[in-house]
Amino acid sequence: MIKAKDIMEKKVISVSPDTEITKAVELLLNNHINGVPVVDLKGSLVGILCQSDLIFAQKDIPIPPIFILLDGIFPLSSSKKLNDELKKISATTVEQAMVKNPVSVHPDTPISEIASLMVEKHFHTIPVVDKNKVVGIIGKEDILKILIPQDIKNQEETP
Repeated sequence: MIKAKDIMEKKVISVSPDTEITKAVELLLNNHINGVPVVDLKGSLVGILCQSDLIFAQKDIPIPPIFILLDGIFPLSSSKKLNDELKKISATTVEQAMVKNPVSVHPDTPISEIASLMVEKHFHTIPVVDKNKVVGIIGKEDILKILIPQDIKNQEETP
């Protein structure tokens, strides 16, 4: 059975929470990756930043639906949700735009479970964590690579 440790990228590109958004964007674009784990000074996973989080910043400011009754204004959505969206739209650091407490997998997680997470939760990038440290990362391309027979992969790698 193929596991996360068999397909994960071990050379993990990561950012810290205080990284500027512009630097994070450059990192994603220059390395042709969809997302990066956000790690603290100890190397522990604290979040994940994906292209979709950065694209969110280009979204229009949401106008919350309201209900007016007898000159009283009642919001139909929570003000916390509006505040969270405003923070993401105006983010200047990774910490303001990242997803906190992201889903991660262990190196021994079966590929079938990882594929299910990606499909059901619409994840493109999943960190691989062992003993609270990021040891790898798996993207959709990594899963697609297992569909290519090994002898074809070896021919492509040899000059």
